[in-house]
Amino acid sequence: MKTLNVALADRSYPIYIGKDLLSQQSLLQQHIKGKEVLVVTNETIAPLYLDRLVASLDGYQTEAVVLPDGEQFKTLEVLNQVFDKLLASRFSRKVTLLALGGGVIGDMAGFAAACYQRGVPFIQVPTTLLSQVDSSVGGKTAVNHALGKNMIGAFYQPQCVIADTNTLNTLEDRQLASGIAEVIKYGLISDPAFFDWLEENIDKLTSRDPAALAYAIERSCQDKADVVAKDETEQGVRALLNLGHTFGHAIETGMGYGNWLHGEAIATGMLMAADLSARMGWMSESDVSRIKTLFEQAGLPVTGPKGMSPQQFMDLMAVDKKVQDGVIRLILLRGIGKAVISDDYDKAKLQQTLDFFQA
Repeated sequence: MKTLNVALADRSYPIYIGKDLLSQQSLLQQHIKGKEVLVVTNETIAPLYLDRLVASLDGYQTEAVVLPDGEQFKTLEVLNQVFDKLLASRFSRKVTLLALGGGVIGDMAGFAAACYQRGVPFIQVPTTLLSQVDSSVGGKTAVNHALGKNMIGAFYQPQCVIADTNTLNTLEDRQLASGIAEVIKYGLISDPAFFDWLEENIDKLTSRDPAALAYAIERSCQDKADVVAKDETEQGVRALLNLGHTFGHAIETGMGYGNWLHGEAIATGMLMAADLSARMGWMSESDVSRIKTLFEQAGLPVTGPKGMSPQQFMDLMAVDKKVQDGVIRLILLRGIGKAVISDDYDKAKLQQTLDFFQA
């Protein structure tokens, strides 16, 4: 087991990465604050791991709420099922919520924990590659709105993150590829040596080599933890973690939540950001080609979605958390491993990128 630390003063917490961690009773229990526990999971994960997790909670008053699976259910309406269960169980401020699932479950359980009685502890137990390397770390919690993704939420840090790599054995190939997109993101943002490693080892990741996956998870979590420690609430450098997300969130919203997986949309979004960066003269065409090739090898889309016009992209990008004073700020690249936040881009070249990616 590897243990990393997210350094946030009195809100610091560990990230545990390793095999069969769900069966390590003491690991989980040391981070539960009281004797009340609500496990939040979904219909896909519950049959696989819920009983094992509950078995490690002997002596606790434990309840579970099983939500429908999918990004389209990441709504205030579905979130109410969590509050209904908390209130029906008469759970107090000493309850600990356990988020057992992927990014949707982690975001929803974390937001519920931030809101219930004005804040109760929660623990992230991510079961997908995407959630293990990204959404479970850093304290971003939210639900979606029909007009914009993750627009209703809170920064709220977990007590710990328990990433059991054995859960990746039951992950669908498409979900694995979606997670690899976020892994590649860290190389593009600030870790060019990691990007080089990914080019050399992408086949090992797609074939689920345990050692390669464990290394990729550890490296990604460390890269993210370093950024979050500098900028917890995204006032500056943390925004770099959103490389590709302004484009990608527009795809998710425009195509209907759940039709494109998050990582699929973000992969195309990152390639769009790289394309615009090259048009601006900030990075070479050969680097764009390297990025595209790596996404293709990972089984990720490299073209825009059918049916989304450039104008629809612009309209949806305007509803983005990085918009300031009506100006869309983008995360762009000055080379592999050199991400920058910019509102100083050529709007005509952005239009060229949107036109180029129109299917």
